[in-house]
Amino acid sequence: MDIKEIEYVPAEASLPTDHGEFKIRIFNDASKGLDHVALTMGDMVGPDPTPVRIHSECLTGDAFGSLRCDCGPQLKAALAEINTIGYGCLVYLRQEGRGIGLKAKIQAYNLQDSGADTLDANLMLGHPGDARDYTLAATILKAVGIERISLMTNNPDKVKQLVSHGIDVVERLPLIVGVSAQNRDYLVTKAKRMGHVIDNEDLEE
Repeated sequence: MDIKEIEYVPAEASLPTDHGEFKIRIFNDASKGLDHVALTMGDMVGPDPTPVRIHSECLTGDAFGSLRCDCGPQLKAALAEINTIGYGCLVYLRQEGRGIGLKAKIQAYNLQDSGADTLDANLMLGHPGDARDYTLAATILKAVGIERISLMTNNPDKVKQLVSHGIDVVERLPLIVGVSAQNRDYLVTKAKRMGHVIDNEDLEE
């Protein structure tokens, strides 16, 4: 991704939520015509690293409360944690379905219903297991004045990509929430086949 194609759109406002008062700012990726979001709370400058969650869009989980994944609970837990700490940032990236798009994600769901796991379903459709690119996330963090962070994630690749783009990830904060019978196999696949840091005891309801 060419960072020259990413620009701040002069659109920002306060956003009161169930998890406190945030500021919402919009960033546009001209290459794909998509708007992305930075939700910030408090002062991003201080001696301690800024708590950050990089969250990829999941319409089914974030908006509809799907139990097939842990995305909705992760989004809510991250916002709640930022509110508890009193400052932080959530970057919401329009990377639906690990970057393959909503239509392909639902097609992958259909394959999962027939027995494929989440990784194989993507591959069977001719897509990467995970097509997400965090160049945009790093660019957004720098634009809002954040370069030293505590990252809420179970995904080491997210850490690696951000570090490669100049973000100092001081620590990784586990974010294991929303475990259920409906998404346990999904989480097992992420742990065993995609390198996410999720222990067996974490998968107990």
